Amino acid sequence: MANRPVHFIWLLDCSYSMQGEKIGQLNYAIREAVPEMRSVAQDNPAAQLLLRTLTFSTTARWHHQDPVPVENFTWQDVQVDGMTNLGEALQLVARELDTPPMPQRALKPVLALVSDGVPTDDWKAGLRAVDATPWGRKAVRVAIAIGADADRTVLQEFLGNPELQPLDANTPKQLAAAIRWASTAAVKAASQMVAGATDPLAKQPPYAPPVLDDDDDDVW
Repeated sequence: MANRPVHFIWLLDCSYSMQGEKIGQLNYAIREAVPEMRSVAQDNPAAQLLLRTLTFSTTARWHHQDPVPVENFTWQDVQVDGMTNLGEALQLVARELDTPPMPQRALKPVLALVSDGVPTDDWKAGLRAVDATPWGRKAVRVAIAIGADADRTVLQEFLGNPELQPLDANTPKQLAAAIRWASTAAVKAASQMVAGATDPLAKQPPYAPPVLDDDDDDVW
């Protein structure tokens, strides 16, 4: 059976509030998660995992615009710049969730949102645009809240499922654990749909990330 594509899209907050250790740890966490994503993809040969990255600050832009097979994917560090235009980012993603460009035979795409603050544009219009697309409604969604200032209400609405909660990342170790969990659990959830499996993301716990004691870490 031919492989069916799973499109995984990172939506990364690169506003000025992410500068310093936060953006450094985010780059490190995603870079370290890529090999584990490859391993998950190898365990699901009926699915082809394709990665992309979208950043948002004063503007939203594709960091990796073309879908890249996970086995060929190399992480390129993102940088901070400006405000938090999440709505613009969601509008860009929505354009990719129609058919075309999304192939009809694809598996559920994965949308992974990471943010540490409050959107500075009309994010609700962007979310409506995503929800208006057929693949946007089907997407497996995960959200990671970095630090105490992250708007968890926005992240909860992005998830669109009252049974799911944003993953809290208040220290570097928690961010690494959240990125690793989101990468692997979401890919499993999307790729296992080929066999008609239920969505493991809808079962928290035991699918929630581990709670880590980070007494020696600085809290954001």
